[in-house]
Amino acid sequence: MRTHADYDCDVLVIGGGIVGLSTAYALTRAAPGTRVTVLEEAYDPADHLAGPGGGLIHSGVHHRRSSLTARFAARGGGEMTEFCTRHGIAHTVAGKLIVATDRSELPRLHALAQRGREHGLPVRELGPAQIAEYEPGVRGQAAIRVSTTGVCDAAGVLAALTGEVAAAGSVVRCGARVTAVDRRPWGVAARTADGTVVRARVLVNAAGPQSARVARLAGDEPGVHVVPVRDTYYELRRPELVRGVVHPVPSSGHPFLGAQSIGGIVRSVDGTVHVGPVGATAHGRLVPPVHPGGLLSALTRPASWRTARRPEGYARDGVPFAGAGAVLSAERTDVIGRTARDGRPWQTGRPWQAGRAARAGSTKAVAATALRRLLPDVTEEDLGPARTGMRTRTVHPDGTPVEDFLIHEAPHTVHVLHTPADAALATALPVGREIARRVLALAQGAGWRPPAVESGHCV
Repeated sequence: MRTHADYDCDVLVIGGGIVGLSTAYALTRAAPGTRVTVLEEAYDPADHLAGPGGGLIHSGVHHRRSSLTARFAARGGGEMTEFCTRHGIAHTVAGKLIVATDRSELPRLHALAQRGREHGLPVRELGPAQIAEYEPGVRGQAAIRVSTTGVCDAAGVLAALTGEVAAAGSVVRCGARVTAVDRRPWGVAARTADGTVVRARVLVNAAGPQSARVARLAGDEPGVHVVPVRDTYYELRRPELVRGVVHPVPSSGHPFLGAQSIGGIVRSVDGTVHVGPVGATAHGRLVPPVHPGGLLSALTRPASWRTARRPEGYARDGVPFAGAGAVLSAERTDVIGRTARDGRPWQTGRPWQAGRAARAGSTKAVAATALRRLLPDVTEEDLGPARTGMRTRTVHPDGTPVEDFLIHEAPHTVHVLHTPADAALATALPVGREIARRVLALAQGAGWRPPAVESGHCV
């Protein structure tokens, strides 16, 4: 029988993004004295942030009432705001406008209003004059306002969670890529790229873009494929045009991308205003994940190609674009430098750079055209470059996207295979508690008992 000393920690969390850190935080609070180790591949957990819009605390209005996302966001937004207040993290709760710029969008807008009320959210329907009261520069046929939407310093949240976990006696290791997982009757052991082996009673796979890979390392077939997606954002050079958060009515084909092919407009806590994510143009390229092996995996899995070929991803209001969820272009595979659109090989030594300026200009033009439907005074020159964002798109084998949390349990293991990127901050604290609950149930089912608070060691 293994003893306390045979384990390097009680719970091993792979992934130091918002879900992994929230889970570690919840574990240290639910069972004080539990030894938690977090292994994070990146050298800075803030690398996980999904672009400049990563600090948005969503209300969950876009998600089905029966979904875990809606349930967690309904209470998690307020909890995140309170967390920011306690830790002195910059944040605001200015609400959000969802604006219909065309009469054809009104039925979807009214459906969102009804869904928001079903969630118990404070939703107010607005006409054109009322829109101007909140956002004088925005024009639309109608809108709804959700007053509970907020914005915070997401990097500050990650830093605060890391500090809380460390203060509880647990460990967060950055720059630790997991290369092997060995699951045994007594628990799990994970090996990192530098050869370090960490033994634990229970493993939490919260590896985000790498979650499917980690699941397979543990011997579990995830049943989905995680596709990396790079989002394009722009900074609005005239920030005075927007006071808070403005989103277009989401498209029926892409529930988190507006029919105008932009995700939204967000004023950050530092006063800058960002536009995005922007739907990629039909000239768009596949962008590899952090590691080249992930790109090869994406190219060799049928689900990636099925997602790329979904017809709704290629045109919206007469403008051809791939959409945020369509990451593989049907016209080219220039990221690996094999062929161009005309079928001829690239003649440059760095093929992925060919046509970059043309693609960037095309995407910027699409963004400006789409943005003018909300902000008529905007020109293409008003859009400046901003940091791109990396997120994941989880798809089923038939290519349809996973829209809700996807959490699987296996012996000694909890896999978090999908987290809705738009609601990551709003749901972080409740989902962390849910995963911690499952972890402690697995550990206690195997005969382990949480350490006594007063003794600080396993009993």
